[in-house]
Amino acid sequence: MLTGAGDRTRGAASLTARAIATPVGTLTLVAEHGALVAITWPDDRPGRVRLPPFEDRPNEPVLVEAAIQLDDYFARRRDRFDLPLAPRGTSFQQDVWAALRTIPYGETRSYAAIAAQIGRPAAVRAVGAANGRNPLSIVVPCHRVVGSGGHLTGFAGGLATKRQLLALEADIPSLPFG
Repeated sequence: MLTGAGDRTRGAASLTARAIATPVGTLTLVAEHGALVAITWPDDRPGRVRLPPFEDRPNEPVLVEAAIQLDDYFARRRDRFDLPLAPRGTSFQQDVWAALRTIPYGETRSYAAIAAQIGRPAAVRAVGAANGRNPLSIVVPCHRVVGSGGHLTGFAGGLATKRQLLALEADIPSLPFG
């Protein structure tokens, strides 16, 4: 059974969740009121995505659709997601996450480019911090953000996973995906 962070003694959970097996590990999809609010990694560091308690409900329609779309993504049948999203964050984080959604499949952007895109060119480090707190990994493609010069930098799913996702999108056939 899935359990969320937080105090489970205070009333019923308003969030629903579903765990799915993917080529990059088991991901937990979390929704509220028909919108996806988070996708967490098996070894997510505590507090990266703060969520109240959630209830295991794998047949919740948005969770079913998210699982289908992620499966299609990993099978190279989908290059964008069409899901209702409701990530929780500050207005600055929301701006960064909106900018991430504009990065085309198979392309990357630097943290500096994202900072400039949101009109805050001096906020490169803050963009990095917001990117690291992206609650909707893969669907909001934070893996497409790289350091200056194109080098890979931190990723909640790990750098090996980031490398796999970028290779998947570059259509490199030697990937360990099925």
